[in-house]
Amino acid sequence: MDCIFCKIIAGELPSDKVFESESVLAFKDITPQAPFHAVFIPKNHDITSMDGVNGNNSAVIAEIYEAIAQVAREQGLSKGYRVTCNCGEHGGQTVGHLHFHLLGGQKLSVNMA
Repeated sequence: MDCIFCKIIAGELPSDKVFESESVLAFKDITPQAPFHAVFIPKNHDITSMDGVNGNNSAVIAEIYEAIAQVAREQGLSKGYRVTCNCGEHGGQTVGHLHFHLLGGQKLSVNMA
């Protein structure tokens, strides 16, 4: 498989892990957009984007959001943080594996462009 996130899950590529469970992995982004920037992914490649979420696989989304809240607390992001999920080419998604970004550690711009 040519998915960079699957290679990270398999240990073929290094990552700076911040969270791991049986079904979720989170690691620091290699091109951070904030003082703290982590990527949260399901370990299963079945969902390539938010378009693929349905009643049969949505439990992993809840697990990811629980992990995001835990890591945010652990990182001291009590003043606030941003969670994003890009979907599709026009949404800015560059890796075809469902993933969420957690950004924090400073006041973030509200510019959505």
